[in-house]
Amino acid sequence: MFFMDKKTLEKYSSAYTLSDMEIFIFPELLYALVLANIMSSEIWKWRDDPWFSGIKKMGPLKKIHRVKQYIMDHYSFNLDLDTWGLTDKQTEIDRFSDFVDMDMLSRSNALFGYEGDKYYFDLDIRHHFGLDKYDSDIIPYWKTETVEAMNAFRYKDNYSIGAGECVSLACLYAAALFIVGEVPLEKIYLMGTPLHSQNFVMVDNGVLTNNRRIVTKAMWFNGTELSALARRALEHEQVTYIAHSTGWIHSMYPEATINSASYQQFCEKLSKFLETTVTYEIFMNFLRDYSRHQKLFQMCFKCLGTDHFIRLEKAFGYEHGSKNRISDKTKHNLFCEMDEEDLCIHSISGRFRIEPEDELFTEKPYDVFIDALMTHFPQMKDHPDFFSDLKKFVHTVPKLPSCNKTFISSPAHPLAISPSQSREEIINYLSVLRNPESAIHHSSSVIADLAFYTGRFMDSCDWEPFFKAAFERNPVSILFFQNMDMNVIFTTLNNWSNQSIYEGNRLALPDEVVNFQHGDGMEKAITLMNVAKSRHLHSSFEQTSETIQVFIEKEKFEFVSGKNLSFFSKFI
Repeated sequence: MFFMDKKTLEKYSSAYTLSDMEIFIFPELLYALVLANIMSSEIWKWRDDPWFSGIKKMGPLKKIHRVKQYIMDHYSFNLDLDTWGLTDKQTEIDRFSDFVDMDMLSRSNALFGYEGDKYYFDLDIRHHFGLDKYDSDIIPYWKTETVEAMNAFRYKDNYSIGAGECVSLACLYAAALFIVGEVPLEKIYLMGTPLHSQNFVMVDNGVLTNNRRIVTKAMWFNGTELSALARRALEHEQVTYIAHSTGWIHSMYPEATINSASYQQFCEKLSKFLETTVTYEIFMNFLRDYSRHQKLFQMCFKCLGTDHFIRLEKAFGYEHGSKNRISDKTKHNLFCEMDEEDLCIHSISGRFRIEPEDELFTEKPYDVFIDALMTHFPQMKDHPDFFSDLKKFVHTVPKLPSCNKTFISSPAHPLAISPSQSREEIINYLSVLRNPESAIHHSSSVIADLAFYTGRFMDSCDWEPFFKAAFERNPVSILFFQNMDMNVIFTTLNNWSNQSIYEGNRLALPDEVVNFQHGDGMEKAITLMNVAKSRHLHSSFEQTSETIQVFIEKEKFEFVSGKNLSFFSKFI
């Protein structure tokens, strides 16, 4: 418990609501959520699931695939912008303008007008995400869910499993890879762009988590539609912030808390992941992805000792509905599936001839391959777009935060937790770490402290940030009950399950209570008070060992609570 100035209070209250805007402005919150999920019992339960039987004997990459499939089976990607309600630009400006450059914010955040580079304008990204329906100063909250809130989506209509948006899934992945996949935290880097969030995991040649899926280096260059979707953010967007066990770095801030050596290693590993040499397989994968260039080529292969030719776009068409691919070892099987009517025994005029066994396609660096290609096909000089697209495909250059920062010194591995520890040991360690008087106190103690707020551990947190978040940024509960009087609201709340989505003395916010129609009596009481405050009705409360009595304009509403917590009346 400590005095909070305006910025600190905003940061700590943001640890509860975790909107896109709040995480962008307070990058500490991203890793705080990872730690909150690690402290949660929910992911530790996965270790007992039969799906993970024998996982300790698996190699690192196979473990990641195992975690991936579990997430695929148990969580949906959700980007319903109405789930967490609406705010407006002026409200957000008023919150942050004292300590954030709002002009820079508008160039970096999707809710404040950012639409990405030319690619995203062509895609009409605001329409794609449903942002275009908010054509005034009204904007949606884009909130990140804890693992408990993700799991609670199964209580909502039309959901049979958990759900979450991209940042929620990224933080879930990081915690799950640590707890179940036994990946050390120092190998996991979380990356945020204005429109997306994903992780880079330093296992094998590198692995990207992308919403529910993962992308290996081979998948990055396979030219499929799924890979093209996964490539979008790093190909077209600025990476605005990166969070790691050693700290964070942000494109908007001149200082960084991430260990500089760790960040340099990340940059090098990611660069290697995003670059490949050129082979026949890579060349054909490129043409699968950049299909507009297929019309330049014809495929030549032998059948019964005779050369056969086919327009490349027609050859790629045979991949649809087939398990065989024109770019890999199954190509000859695909050739055998082709209809004689699509094949010619003479070369097709005006097209460059591709033969899989041509020495042109022996593995080469990009520049060497281009020289060989120009020697092989001199007329390719008339197609400059081909070369720029190929270079972009084989070597994505990510727009990362500059290394020209003031790196605040910190230990190389400030979060000394490992998958070999128990959940209780990790919670105890983080409890000590957040104590300013601790002998091991350092800059990461703020993130450890925020993790307890993000995880809603209310028996060890200051109540002021919680109530600020509950009564200022929970519009869904207000809208849901807008046409009901207080007695009807009370009855409705009591008809819902009395089970909190959070165990022990952890608390849900009003909008979580309403969205999932679950809540302990204390959570329901706070929800009722949130509605009363929105109507400018005077409210107060009295608390016994088992009940919360809420008085609204002198009318009493009593809720039964199993939470062993005491309210702090000055914040009500």
